[in-house]
Parts: sequence; C-alpha cells; structure tokens
Amino acid sequence: MDFHTHSSASDGELAPAALLARARERGIRCFAITDHDTVGGYLAVRDSAPDDGMTLVSGVEFSCRWSGVTIHIVGLGMDVEHPAMRQGLARLAEARLERGAKIATRLAKLGFADALAGAETRAGDSQLGRPHFAEWMLEQGFVESINEAFDKYLGQGKTGDVKAFWPELEEVTRWIVEAGGTAIIAHPLKYKFTHTKLRALVAAFKAAGGTALELVNGRQNPEQTATLRRLALECELAVSAGSDFHRESSFGPNLGVEFRAPEGLQCIAQQFLPGQSEERA
Repeated sequence: MDFHTHSSASDGELAPAALLARARERGIRCFAITDHDTVGGYLAVRDSAPDDGMTLVSGVEFSCRWSGVTIHIVGLGMDVEHPAMRQGLARLAEARLERGAKIATRLAKLGFADALAGAETRAGDSQLGRPHFAEWMLEQGFVESINEAFDKYLGQGKTGDVKAFWPELEEVTRWIVEAGGTAIIAHPLKYKFTHTKLRALVAAFKAAGGTALELVNGRQNPEQTATLRRLALECELAVSAGSDFHRESSFGPNLGVEFRAPEGLQCIAQQFLPGQSEERA
C-alpha cells in the first residue's frame, strides 16, 4: 500500500501516469496520489487506472494552520467533485498564488528579480510552490543546488518561508469529511511538538471530524513508529501509512510501504480493501 505520494501535479518528479505505472510495477495494491493542495494528479489517471487488482484511491495533501504552525492533512477517498472539495481546492489555489507573490517580493529585496515569473514557468500546470522557486534559482545560477536554495532562502525561518495564507486546520478537515473522505494527520512527528501539544492538535483534529494519523511516513525509525503507535492508541485514531514519495533518490523513500496495523489499531486500508490489514510494496 501507499497512501502518501506526489506527482508532477505538485512537487513530485514523475508525471501522474508515470507514478501510477511505477506503483503498478512495484505490485502496490492500494494506492493514492496525494499532491499538495490539488487533486490534479489523481484526476489525470482516474479514468486510466490499471484493471489488474490495484485500487486507486482519490487523495490530496492539504496545507493548513494550527497554533501558528503549518500542518498537513491528507484526505483519502473523498468525492473530488463535491462542492466542499471544489471550494476548498479553489481557495488553496488562490492562497498558493498569493503566497508565491509574497515570496517573490521578499526575494526581490535580496536582489532576485523576476522570481515569480521564473517560478511560474517552472511550475507550468503544477501547483506553485517553493520547489519551483528553488529550481528557478538553480537554473539562473544563483545557487548550486536545490538544497542550497532552501538552506539559504526558502527553508523554515528563511526569507522565502511564507506560511500566512493557509486556512485553519478545522476548515480543511471539514472539507474532506463533508466530501465523504477520511482525514489523516500527515507525518505527525515532523512538527516537533511536545507530547502535550501533539495531543492538543489531535483533539482539535478529531473535533473537526478527523479520524486517523500516519503511523508510518517515509523512512522512519522504529522508535518513531512506537511513539506514534502509543499516540494513536491513546487518542483512539485509525492509522495510515505512506512513503511520501517525490522522486527516485538514494536518500529518499521508495514507493510502497510494507505495513501491518499493530494490535488494537485499525488500518484505513480496510475501508478500501475490506478484510485487508497488510499490503506489500
């Protein structure tokens, strides 16, 4: 299974069709493309999913704010044509454009002129994001690598790190739920919260209708998985798993996750593959 992947519709390297084909090659039986703030990747392959036993699930990864921090919420299995989903996606698209303009304004003050036009050209039909600014900076010779662009200008706490345009956690969670989907807290440990604050996040999430968290995300060590297992049990949440795949890399995760829900926890794969609690990459 793999319920967290990205295509070129947001910040992934592979086109949606190529990503789906790669998942099929790896024998993934239950799969979702969860691009940032768009269902474009899913829509591109929705009508061409392989009829060979693979289940393709609608997906998205929404950006939102909670307690002053950017949080990511994965939505799975929702009706992408539902009014709540359409309105939410339109709002996030507008927020990304506004955010892009502000990033460009900040970069211009550092001497990087025409950053917005450059990033938009790099994005094409994809959702505009910081990786497109990084690609443009690399192309123009302002930095020697994508990592340098983030380390110096676009990463957390840097000049181009703009977060103020995202809607609130409760709102994006409700969009997913109203559209008949399952809302999941993505990579809960990446926010670096204390246990108390993480439980407060979960409480707000559950109050809005959220029901699951990612027990496994990318390359994660056993201690981290054990921490999230305890949290899921304490807070009575279902669990999900995903690679958070963006591109082929010796340092990044491969497509597919071998996963068995620990005793006492429900895996959301059961909603899409009844009776299944384990899927092999």
